[in-house]
Amino acid sequence: MPRLLAASSVLLFVGATLVLSELRWFSRQPLVDRLRPYGPAGVRRAGSSGGVLSVASFREVVGPLARQLGERFAGVMGVREELSVRLLRIHSPIDPTAFRVRQLGWAAGGLAVGSLMAAATQPPLAIALLLVLGAPVLAFLVVEQQLAASSDRWKRRIFLELPVLSEQLGMLVGAGFSFGAALNRLAARGTGACAQDLASVCGRIRQGLTEVEALREWAAVADVDALTRLVAVLGLNRETGDLGRLVADEARSIRREVQRELIEQIERRSQQVWIPVTVATLVPGAILLAVPFIAALRLFSTT
Repeated sequence: MPRLLAASSVLLFVGATLVLSELRWFSRQPLVDRLRPYGPAGVRRAGSSGGVLSVASFREVVGPLARQLGERFAGVMGVREELSVRLLRIHSPIDPTAFRVRQLGWAAGGLAVGSLMAAATQPPLAIALLLVLGAPVLAFLVVEQQLAASSDRWKRRIFLELPVLSEQLGMLVGAGFSFGAALNRLAARGTGACAQDLASVCGRIRQGLTEVEALREWAAVADVDALTRLVAVLGLNRETGDLGRLVADEARSIRREVQRELIEQIERRSQQVWIPVTVATLVPGAILLAVPFIAALRLFSTT
């Protein structure tokens, strides 16, 4: 226990130092760093990036190790999808290395808290091991679950918005808009998840990709079956002269799929309503049946 307490104290000291190094009143920047915005861009003193122990230097050292360990542990826990794809799907501003470093920091915090609780309470060995080993695992899984939930919510939003998007795209193409102009108009005027993704698609088109290549890239990242089918129809842009009708037909198909899923969800919830009703009915009935049964047992036992 004293060793666990010492290790927890060291982890708390390192973590507190890293957190406080980001505060201006605790970690004052060197003079060269303060004067750099007012001087030539190439002036930089070696080793003036905020001291020996800082969040940036710590991330550069621990980043590759944290990413490798995080990927392996996530694979052991059953996570098969690439972290970079999930972060790209939800438009996260951080990269996979920064995410794994943050996840490792939460796991280290869980280890410190679990070790302190084990040292303070001094439980049996099995419970102490559960606290020390279970707390970092729990912290790791909580961060992973938050990302997975965000990814699932984004996919759900795309699926629900896709019928309206496809109908608008079909109307614009049928009204005489070019395919690229219709995509740019939907990206500029929309506010949902599909509009944000279309803005990224239009950005990829401006970088040199064709419309179909950019849309296929979006479908691969979004991982929504309805979107994959819609992109396959949109891939016929240069091969057919009636793209608006094909897109309208696919929009109706997607809307029917959304309606079927909505009906299934409503029926499932209507069935779940009977669970508390059944429990509320069975419990008093069981009590009423138990009273004469116990009385009959007492009667037969006395006779």
